[in-house]
Amino acid sequence: MKGISILGSTGSIGCNTLKVIEHLGGFRVVAMAAGRNMQTFAEQVAKFGPELVSVDTEDHAGELARLLRVNGRGPDGAPKIEFGENGLVAVATHAEADTVVSATVGAVGFMPTLRAIEAGKRIALANKETLVMAGELMTAAAARSGAEILPVDSEHNAIHQCLRGEKLGEVKRLVLTASGGPFRQKTKDQIASATREEALAHPNWNMGEKITIDSATLMNKGLEVIEAHWLFGFDADQISVIVHPQSVVHSMVEMIDGSVIAQLGVTDMKHPIQYALTYPERASGCLEPLDLAKIGSLTFEEPDLERFPCLRLAFEALRAGGTMPAVLNAANEIAVKAFLDGKIRISEIAAVNETVMKAHGTAPADTLDAVLSADEWARSRAIITIEGSAAAN
Repeated sequence: MKGISILGSTGSIGCNTLKVIEHLGGFRVVAMAAGRNMQTFAEQVAKFGPELVSVDTEDHAGELARLLRVNGRGPDGAPKIEFGENGLVAVATHAEADTVVSATVGAVGFMPTLRAIEAGKRIALANKETLVMAGELMTAAAARSGAEILPVDSEHNAIHQCLRGEKLGEVKRLVLTASGGPFRQKTKDQIASATREEALAHPNWNMGEKITIDSATLMNKGLEVIEAHWLFGFDADQISVIVHPQSVVHSMVEMIDGSVIAQLGVTDMKHPIQYALTYPERASGCLEPLDLAKIGSLTFEEPDLERFPCLRLAFEALRAGGTMPAVLNAANEIAVKAFLDGKIRISEIAAVNETVMKAHGTAPADTLDAVLSADEWARSRAIITIEGSAAAN
């Protein structure tokens, strides 16, 4: 049986990964990590029996141990429990893990994913921030260790499928599709005054809070543009975004002869997860087949960069290169949290991001220290920017 480690097992991707594993068979969960949802995590651990687990704090480690005793797992059957970044790294580098599903949200997944790549693991990557922050380091580490990075994001997974058997020199551009989020048809003023609840009401996908807000601002798509550059080796001018509200065409590849290859499927993350786990083979899926007649029509439109400036900023960060994508990612994480905490409006997320980017000089991102320093600087600068804005108001 193939060993699997899961980073972020209680999130949407993690839960769906466990469902796919149950459907497929032939996989064994050897290690799992979660953040703070200890009740759900305890149920997962009791069901799948990993040897090693990790949580975010020592207090949560104690809570998990108590819950596992309640769930009937005694000292002899209990897994080893670790916490913090060291625990995440231990899960990511577990000796019996053939594949590591990297599904944590935000920069917390950066270090464990890097260590898993260095260990030569197959990475089923759902944490886009990892490549956004340090794509140069990650891809170089994979080249040295022989690690394989397979995208779980539906858009990049679709591109990966479209490129199977194709010569990269015959590709003209990659086309990432975007649902448009909850504000696709809202005016700039309506977006500016949107509530937290409105921003979290995604029309197509059920995701965590941070990624849902990123979808509302189209920052999620911007981060995917940067990720696509590192996954497939195309520059910013060879990557484009088109809004596709139905989320049926998950992405496309345009060839130099004018042919366009698209990957279509139902709106469910189980498909790209299964693809990443079974590649290069395919297995019978656990989803209903796509019914195009029932869908009826597919529509497409250009993204509006005036209403959604975060997408523009992502292209600018990619073109600037170096540590600028890491700066954008860090500033955005702080700004999104500030919005969720009621400190700024959703329209101010882009303003915070742009202010921090303009204050950052270009610098190479060829060392771990450079990336982590840029990340730390950007977070501090974003906090100062948000506090200054609050004081001015």
